[in-house]
Amino acid sequence: MGGSMENFEVILFYIMVGAYIGSTVFYWIGMAAKKDVVTHLGTFAAIIGLIANTAAIALRWVITQRPPLTNGYEFILTFCWGIVIIYIFAEFRYKIKALGSFVMPVTFILLMFIIMKMGPSERVAGAIPPALKSQWLTFHVFTAMLAYGAFAISCGLGIMYLLKTGAGSHEKHEKETWLNRFPPENVLDELAYKMIGFAFPMLTLCIVTGAIWANYAWGTYWSWDPKETWSLITWIIYAAYLHARLMYGWKGKRAAWMAIIGFAAVLFTFFGVNYLLPGLHSYA
Repeated sequence: MGGSMENFEVILFYIMVGAYIGSTVFYWIGMAAKKDVVTHLGTFAAIIGLIANTAAIALRWVITQRPPLTNGYEFILTFCWGIVIIYIFAEFRYKIKALGSFVMPVTFILLMFIIMKMGPSERVAGAIPPALKSQWLTFHVFTAMLAYGAFAISCGLGIMYLLKTGAGSHEKHEKETWLNRFPPENVLDELAYKMIGFAFPMLTLCIVTGAIWANYAWGTYWSWDPKETWSLITWIIYAAYLHARLMYGWKGKRAAWMAIIGFAAVLFTFFGVNYLLPGLHSYA
């Protein structure tokens, strides 16, 4: 029974991979060809991938009898889930299908990392490390994935903003270009701000619950572990973004670049720390 469930989990994983890659390709083709029917297929594929993603996480939870949040494979599955569920919400709420061309590739990269860098032994559901045996883990990782997902959306919006404004007036002479399918610059800027405004409290909760969890596991709230340090750096970048926007009215290109730099810090916190720097979080 356990073996058949694990085989089904593998099937769900590859359905998710195929759907997310297909979604990326459909969004790219739809944007280049200016065909709404193709971008609709991108949305449909993203939803199929999200269903498979959710089922894979749920099945891993059933198999292990614990939240599936304890190794790199499970974290990436949850990271993809956070990105796509927030993206689907944003697309339906704000009707910006072109955003999928810049967000869904992130899931493609994450899944390719699993396929190319993680062998079967790294994907198997193993025993939970003693330091992870706490309910704070669930709150810590869940808030992180919601924050990371929204930050990914804000990064995509920042890239769209820079492309739209960087095209300049020469694009205005064209009757129809793929950039014309982007919303106005002020809409992109405002939506990126909303995404960061949602994600920042989630990241703050992630750091707070992580500190509580660290005290439970290692007897100290803060130890300047590389993961903790880079989480703080990421928090400071987004805090600076919000401060500059609210106090000094920063908008436009400067805000877009900060959204992109902030997500680069998120990716380094997630990958660079976990796989390049030794520390207490090296198992993740």
